[in-house]
Amino acid sequence: MTDAPNATPEAPPVAERSLAAVLRELGPFLKPYLGRILLAMACLVAAKLANLGVPLVLKALVDGLDVEPSLLMLPVGLLLAYGGARLSVTLFTELRGIVFARVMARSSRTVMLRVFRHLHALSLRFHLNRRTGGVARDVERGGTAISDLLDWTIYTILPTLLEITLVTAVLVWAYDWGFAAITLGTIAVYVAWTFRVTEWRTRFYRAAVEADTRASARAVDSLLNYETVKYFNNEEHEARRYDEHLVQMEEASVKSLKSLAVLNLGQSAIVAIGITALMWRAAAGVAAGTMTIGDLVLVNAYLLQLSAPLNFLGMVYREVKQAITNIERLFGLLDEAQEVRDRPDARALVTHQPRVEFEDVRFGYDGRREILHGVSFAIPPGGTLAVVGHSGSGKSTLSRLLYRFYEIQSGAIRIDGEDLRELRQDSVRAAIGIVPQDTVLFNDSIRYNIRYGRPDASDAEVEAAARSAHIHDFILTLPDGYDSEVGERGLKLSGGEKQRVAIARALLKNPAILIFDEATSALDSASEQAIQDELDRIAVGRTTLVIAHRLSTVMDADEILVLDQGRVVERGSHPALLAANGRYASMWRLQQQEDRSQEQRQVYFPAATTPELPKP
Repeated sequence: MTDAPNATPEAPPVAERSLAAVLRELGPFLKPYLGRILLAMACLVAAKLANLGVPLVLKALVDGLDVEPSLLMLPVGLLLAYGGARLSVTLFTELRGIVFARVMARSSRTVMLRVFRHLHALSLRFHLNRRTGGVARDVERGGTAISDLLDWTIYTILPTLLEITLVTAVLVWAYDWGFAAITLGTIAVYVAWTFRVTEWRTRFYRAAVEADTRASARAVDSLLNYETVKYFNNEEHEARRYDEHLVQMEEASVKSLKSLAVLNLGQSAIVAIGITALMWRAAAGVAAGTMTIGDLVLVNAYLLQLSAPLNFLGMVYREVKQAITNIERLFGLLDEAQEVRDRPDARALVTHQPRVEFEDVRFGYDGRREILHGVSFAIPPGGTLAVVGHSGSGKSTLSRLLYRFYEIQSGAIRIDGEDLRELRQDSVRAAIGIVPQDTVLFNDSIRYNIRYGRPDASDAEVEAAARSAHIHDFILTLPDGYDSEVGERGLKLSGGEKQRVAIARALLKNPAILIFDEATSALDSASEQAIQDELDRIAVGRTTLVIAHRLSTVMDADEILVLDQGRVVERGSHPALLAANGRYASMWRLQQQEDRSQEQRQVYFPAATTPELPKP
């Protein structure tokens, strides 16, 4: 049984948001670029006005050419105006893109950075429950979706609406309401069809996104546990589990593509009917003599201008809905409440040899099950307190609470008499260094992983810390020395080597409070003694909490607590606890017997610590 919370395999559903709600939430991120946005909008209006002028110049040009051949003269001014209008459309469109490019890129970056910081600000509870691959996929898709949404909104939706308004106004002004009525009727039916079908299709895309997230989470989880998969020969089992999510994604994608065909067919039919009606009316006007050939060309040009963005608008609306779905998941991460927050008046911790106190601390990862039942102890300035006990007794929970990864239910944890809840989290964690039992390293060089304890440390300081951790000589034997890559989670190093890196990292940090959580558990006996002597040396003058399973590593502690099922059942020095002949003395005798048995096995099996099992 472990004292960590149980993981939840599936994340809660994400709240749905409308386009207006998403744009409101994006508002604060866009506010710093209001000037650029307004300039981009000005370029947009200029481009559409130029685009509106192209058919008007073309009409005048066609009507100007409708003369007797003997009197034919090229209207040079109109030709130049036509060319200038077309160039202006491209010029202002590209200027709009140049001005707005920074807004899209910076806003996407800002939101993703906010989410990244928020994820690090969330409690350990969230990170124990999350699926790494799924969260990474949501962040990736959401960041891209922000740029897409702004792109579609500013570059397509607003220009199309503006162009429809301007073209309708010109048709009403130049001709009659019949042209405008057909145009607006076609657009209304087109938009209604697009919205209705796209809303129906969105559920298929949403299902595909959720299946994709689950598939990514499963893939990352499986690859991170590559060795475990190999140990148990479960490659096909993992492939089947991964394929379960791929099947769901396939089915949702197929439905999405089929419904897309229905959407496109309906859109094309509506536009074709509208264009045919308008051209019929224009042709009738020419035949009746109420309209010129230039008028027919003008109406046709406007129809062509509108039909392209209308066809595009359907795709854009679909993309916008899909972008909103992705942004929902990104903002869903921001919606995760911070369980542990600094108070507005929180102070920074400044200390050198602090006194650490736990006063009647009660805590449970789940409110229905308490892990610590009124634990109290104090570590004097520069003193060492050890906590021992069986697995699941709540030992490691003490270090998590000292780091304030969780809020306690009752009681108080104090450093130099100041309640942890009154102090800034970053200042508290800056004062603590830890050598954990399970050391996880970044997929980078050994130098980077040691320097992580103090990023501004020099190479000489990094190497000095490595020497103190007895890993310097080993590093020099590697082909790339300190620049050697450690692999995903440090898998290229052995458990003992990783633990030495963790010790060097903690030494480099030079903290006022040290926590050793089974710091020598992955070391052999000879290395354990050497490292233990070094840990004893560096603990001098620092307030130290030692969490241990092997009692031989805590014999010199100022005080030893025996924890059992979240309660302190014994406390005292090593000699006093042995003399009391209680729980600690029983554990000590048991470990002594295990050590003697281990020595005997080494005598009989010198090449290995345990005999080889018979082959089946």
